[in-house]
Amino acid sequence: MKVRTKIWVERDNKPLFGDGKIALLDAIERFGSIKKTAREFGMSYLHAQKKIKTLEKRLDIKLIETTIGGKGGGGSHLTEEGKRLVRDYKRFREGIESMVQKRFNEVFNVRF
Repeated sequence: MKVRTKIWVERDNKPLFGDGKIALLDAIERFGSIKKTAREFGMSYLHAQKKIKTLEKRLDIKLIETTIGGKGGGGSHLTEEGKRLVRDYKRFREGIESMVQKRFNEVFNVRF
């Protein structure tokens, strides 16, 4: 049996980021494009861009570097701060999952 958790980070009682925004940032780095990422997530480019810009503003850091298209094509990639945020959140999330599973097993003596 596996326990699932939903975690997000808040500031001033407002959601800041969680699994969804981290997955969005991670996908932008993988695909090299906000447009491709938005399509994969079933959202518009503008909606994805707004999520990123809002998060950047609330964190007061630049998360995405974008280059304009042209002969070589454009694209988007995470800044070092963006990469750090994704990496640290994933590390934090893994620790939470194992801690919650361990606690569940202790409390319920894995009776189910």
